[in-house]
Amino acid sequence: MTAGKSLKDVAFRVKMTRNKPKYDLPFLKIRPLKTRSLTISTLLPPSVTHQPVLLKEVVTHLNIQPEGRYLDCTFGRGGHSRAILEQLAERGQLLALDQDPEAIEAGQKIAQQDSRFQIVHAAFSQLEQVLAQFPSPQPIMGILLDLGVSSPQLDNPDRGFSFRHQGPLDMRMNTSQGPTLQHWLNTVSLAELITVLKDYGEEPHARRIAKAIIMTRQQTPLTTTVQLADIVAQAHPAWPAHHHPATQTFQALRIFINRELEQLQQILPQIPKLLAPQGRLLCISFHSLEDRIVKRFIRQAAQGDHYPAHIPIPAAALRPTLRKITRPIYPNDEEIAANPRARSAVLRVAERI
Repeated sequence: MTAGKSLKDVAFRVKMTRNKPKYDLPFLKIRPLKTRSLTISTLLPPSVTHQPVLLKEVVTHLNIQPEGRYLDCTFGRGGHSRAILEQLAERGQLLALDQDPEAIEAGQKIAQQDSRFQIVHAAFSQLEQVLAQFPSPQPIMGILLDLGVSSPQLDNPDRGFSFRHQGPLDMRMNTSQGPTLQHWLNTVSLAELITVLKDYGEEPHARRIAKAIIMTRQQTPLTTTVQLADIVAQAHPAWPAHHHPATQTFQALRIFINRELEQLQQILPQIPKLLAPQGRLLCISFHSLEDRIVKRFIRQAAQGDHYPAHIPIPAAALRPTLRKITRPIYPNDEEIAANPRARSAVLRVAERI
C-alpha cells in the first residue's frame, strides 16, 4: 500500500465465479487461487469417525485405582470416559465436564445407564465450583484434560469450526452463551484482529490476512466458513504442502472466541489442591501454545515455592506439589495412520506429591 492511503482508499473488487465470490485484493498482489489448484477437499484428510486420542496411554498412565474418583474435564463424546469406567469397580466414580451442549446430551445417555458416572455442563475452569456441588468421600486419583476441538465439532458444518465445510461463522464450544465468530469478525478493529492472529495462531502473515478480512467486510458481511477460508487463502502468500492456508487463522479465532488459553491457565492451579497424594494429572495438547502452558506449569509445580536465587532454601522447604512422571508421549505411527487428527497430540503426565 502506498504511503498516505487508508484502507478505504484502496480499490476493492468482487468478481463472481459460478459458485462463490472471488475476492480481488490488488494491494496484496495475490496470485489467483486457480494457479495453486487449491481445493479444501484435497488439502485435508477425509473425515474420520470420532476416536479418542492416545487412549491406551491415558488408561495406562492414569494408574487407575478401581475404587478411586476420576475427573474427565473434557468429555467430548466419551471415548476416554468409557475406557476409565471399564477399569472402575462398583464404588469407583467418574465425574465429567464439558461446555458443549451436544457433548452433555451424549454423556447423559451414559449417566442414565451407569450410576458411577455423572456429567456437568460447565467449562473446566469452573472445576472447583463444580466439585463443591458434587462432594464425595472418595479421593480424586486422576484428572484428565483433552484440550482443543473434538472431531464431532469439526465434522458438524453448523458449528463453524472447519474451513472444510460450508457453515455459519459460529465457532463457540458452548453454543448457549457468548458472541459468535460472525458477530466478532464483523465488528473487530484491524489492530485487534492482527493481535489475535499473531498471538493465538502464530500466523506470520497476520497483518496481510487481517487487512483482507477487514476490506472484505466493508463490501459484504462475513457469514460463512468457506467465505472466510477463501479470503485467507487469497491473502496468504505461501503455505506448506498439504496444509491449508487458513489453518492458523481458524485456530487463532477458535482459541480467542472460546478463551481456551485463559481457561487452561485458570484450571491448572486448581489441580494440585484437588488431587489426592499419588493422584495424577494427564493433559493432551494439540499445539505449542497450550502445551507450553502445561509444560511450564508442571515444571514450576515440581520446583515448589519460588525464592530468590541468593537465598539458601533447603529442597524440603520448597514444598513442590507435583512431580513429572514421564517424558512427553506422542501417538505412534499406527494411531496416526488410523486417526490423522492425532498427529499433533502430546500427552504430559504429572503426579501429586
